[in-house]
Amino acid sequence: MLIVMTRTATPDLVARVCQVIETMGLVAHPMFGAQRTAIGVTGNKRQVDSDRIANLPGVQEVIQVTRPYQLVSREYHPEDTVVDIGGVKVGGREFTLMAGPCSVESEEQCTRIAEAVAESGVRIFRGGAYKPRSSPYTFQGLGEQGLEILAKVRERFGLKIVTEAVDTETLGLVAQYTDIIQIGARNMQNYSLLKKAGQTGKPILLKRGQAATLDELLLSAEYILAENNPNVILCERGVRTLANHSRNTLDLSAIPFIKSSSHLPIIADPSHGTGRREKVLPLSRASMAVGADGIMVEVHNQPELALSDGAQSITLDMFRTLVKQLRRLAPTVDKVYP
Repeated sequence: MLIVMTRTATPDLVARVCQVIETMGLVAHPMFGAQRTAIGVTGNKRQVDSDRIANLPGVQEVIQVTRPYQLVSREYHPEDTVVDIGGVKVGGREFTLMAGPCSVESEEQCTRIAEAVAESGVRIFRGGAYKPRSSPYTFQGLGEQGLEILAKVRERFGLKIVTEAVDTETLGLVAQYTDIIQIGARNMQNYSLLKKAGQTGKPILLKRGQAATLDELLLSAEYILAENNPNVILCERGVRTLANHSRNTLDLSAIPFIKSSSHLPIIADPSHGTGRREKVLPLSRASMAVGADGIMVEVHNQPELALSDGAQSITLDMFRTLVKQLRRLAPTVDKVYP
């Protein structure tokens, strides 16, 4: 249910409506917009007596939401959400580029890559300290040592850090070191992890599962917003198909669907979406063209020696070329790249 308040509704009237909602055993989520205030209502397991709310002072309209997800929908929040990470914004007209290695391998490696991406205007550095790998015998990440290296990158280059939390046991440690907590594709429907990640209050980057529908992605985001954490960035990172020309199939059609169905920003991950280095640049350009709010790409100074995902990591020279291309393309699709 969505309650739309009148333009003249005072904060006291909004608080009164929220109080009535709470007495009905429901949860109120006030959303203050530029023109008016709306109040989302969750927690109802049956039809709610909307007349009781509709007759309260300051209420203009009560709307029944028919989608399975509520807080993430445009019905609840017509305006685009812009996630602010300490002055770095994701959403709106600005196109955000997140770049860095798949895995944190050493301080020297991260320093070289961070220096190159920072010079190109990147303000968010990606790197995995914990790596959920398909095989138990492959590199699993440096753990807390990797987080410490990422903290040094932040301090030296002024970059914001995004890294993955793979379980509830290490979530607190990741939250301590990072600016954005990534929930990877394998954990998209790990609901206990989603709840606890939402409770940290940190911005969350939520990746689409390999076989997840878009409704399932948005319902997973709903878990985070239901913990009163509105700072969620969605990520299309490719899904499994019958195609054998790439590791995954980057679903570009998902981006305009999400933009029309949800107010949350969405970025694309053409590195995982293709699994092939030579495909990352064209799919990055395509992601910008279809309306993505940014991209996340894997960059390595020596991809042939990378401990994980070297085949999809672009070189530093390729990265510089990508930045030039995005800067030229941005004005044609009404985007701004710094």
